[in-house]
Amino acid sequence: MTYDEFNAFCRSLPATTHVVQWGGAHVWKVGGKVFAIGGWDEAGAPAFVFKASDIAYEMLKDRPGLRPAPYFASRGMKWIQHYGKPGLSDRELESYLAESHRLASLGLTKKKRRELGLDQDVR
Repeated sequence: MTYDEFNAFCRSLPATTHVVQWGGAHVWKVGGKVFAIGGWDEAGAPAFVFKASDIAYEMLKDRPGLRPAPYFASRGMKWIQHYGKPGLSDRELESYLAESHRLASLGLTKKKRRELGLDQDVR
């Protein structure tokens, strides 16, 4: 996945905002809460960071091309960095990005979710 494809997918999710910060990273938020970051690659290849459920984190953290996200994981947060091959397919990455969006929206107040049109079934 390229950064353009990453940005297009994140833009397609409801109530998202995009900023470029932290040294040029593409940061995507829902209701002010970060759910995805494109950037922080070390070798010039695209790298993507997303929030994961406890189960997904355990399943993904040791897969080739994936690792606990630097900075986030060192603070006990369940975030994964997709940084190399084989990593995830674009379709799998999109699925995890959508789940990260959902997880981040669950951290919003009910009022904020309602204001953003996210009050439908968020389980």
